[in-house]
Amino acid sequence: MTGVTDREQPGDVRLGRAGKTVRVLVAVVGIGLLINGSVRASDDAWPFGPMSQYAGSVADDAKIDYTRISALTDAGTTVDVPLNIEGAGVARAEIEARAGEIVKNPSLLQQVADGWARKHPDQPKYVKLELIRDTTQLVKGRVEGPPTSQVLATWEVRK
Repeated sequence: MTGVTDREQPGDVRLGRAGKTVRVLVAVVGIGLLINGSVRASDDAWPFGPMSQYAGSVADDAKIDYTRISALTDAGTTVDVPLNIEGAGVARAEIEARAGEIVKNPSLLQQVADGWARKHPDQPKYVKLELIRDTTQLVKGRVEGPPTSQVLATWEVRK
């Protein structure tokens, strides 16, 4: 096999100038979107939004906040609302990003109840929702006691 080196095999096709140009342009555009998203955008620009949620570590003596929604159902039970698309139709990141708005206007929680009812018509309905912040204290990198909970907003669900 004359003319075939160790790197090339019979049947290999070389990428042409146009193919290389397209690949470089796609890479440059992707990197540009990531930089723009990290500098100017919010989580709404996902997957090109800020990557700050992956960029840091927690200090040894820090507070870790966890936001959740608790619901009282028409069956008399209290449950944590599953904050994902399959659960109530809203992701935890959306709730955390809008927590300040929800505190000012608890009626925004109505969307969570409506999403749950629409996605789970055979399950107990939510009658009251609470936006709760659980805080865990770290001391020297270890959890210090149980988390403390603070109710940030309450909403009586409209039927």
